[in-house]
Amino acid sequence: MERYLGLMSGTSADGVDAVIAVFDSGRFLHLEASHHRAHPPALRQTLVALGRDAHASITLAALASLDVEIADQFAAAALAVLQAAGLKASDIRAIGSHGQTIFHDPKQTRSSLQWGDPNRIAAITGIPVAADFRRMDIALGGEGAPLVPAFHQAVFGSSVATAVINIGGIANITQLSGNSNQPTLGYDCGPGNALMDEWALRHLNTPYDAGGRLAAQGSVVDELLAAWLADAYFHLAPPKSTGRSLFNLDWAAALAPQGLDHYAVADVQATLCELTARAASAAVAADTARVLICGGGAFNTHLMQRLAALLPEASLASTESDGLPPQWVEASAFAWLAHQRVHHLPGNLPSVTGASRPAVLGGLYG
Repeated sequence: MERYLGLMSGTSADGVDAVIAVFDSGRFLHLEASHHRAHPPALRQTLVALGRDAHASITLAALASLDVEIADQFAAAALAVLQAAGLKASDIRAIGSHGQTIFHDPKQTRSSLQWGDPNRIAAITGIPVAADFRRMDIALGGEGAPLVPAFHQAVFGSSVATAVINIGGIANITQLSGNSNQPTLGYDCGPGNALMDEWALRHLNTPYDAGGRLAAQGSVVDELLAAWLADAYFHLAPPKSTGRSLFNLDWAAALAPQGLDHYAVADVQATLCELTARAASAAVAADTARVLICGGGAFNTHLMQRLAALLPEASLASTESDGLPPQWVEASAFAWLAHQRVHHLPGNLPSVTGASRPAVLGGLYG
């Protein structure tokens, strides 16, 4: 039996999720502890701005300082989850740190940058850190994302055709066929919470629309939804990945036939929610018997209701039904990726990312 600590901060950039996961011969057993550390508002503002604009102006000194600041946030989250579990550094085999994505472009620049210096995390915590998981996959011709489908396959795979939809800032899907002769598929299917969160921040002055209450008060605007769904991304064949640099409110406003301010605030939110639901449900294979939802979107009651309505032939629930709380799935995936790295086992699925072969991902620091 081995314990690994997983650290994750995604497209929403709201903070660091930390978990301690227990594995036995590579098989996930259970979570021993979890913790969320919110990013300071100024840091989140910087990260969201960088995520929205790949051409944002930032000095080298500021970029280097950001690497250190993010590492300190990740290390603090790791120490906090250790304390919550009553464990010490020597109880953990390794930390798997996703880092904070500040740039992702596997097509043109063939690069992806996740900030949060793993050397610093290792020095502060006293635990070896596995990190930089995406760039080997990209070097092998892949998208470097999504990486969590390999973990989904290991944890949620069964004889029943299952789709796992992670709804963070961006939504990604893993399609598990239930047949060992068929490959696992997965890709970023479109916006998750990012657009809804931006709209809520602008009009509610809150970081998200709790429970989807604002969206539930509005009505879907058909011309808006049609304009957004016409975007070329939704018609690209996988493998594909995306981020906040595409799906942001500037994108939504530019495609809106009459500009966003023409519509009622609640109607825009309802339509943004419908966009997420339509893009995700369209990605689900027709023979899927069950759909598992994880990420922050699992707590959006209105979004879950829309997904259930759009997928009437499948049973729909959060990953809690399979023993893994939805808010901790991605951090658990990076604990698993640390296990894979320590044991020199592949962490990617070429059928998902498009890489030329399975590969051991990331480096080991400390």
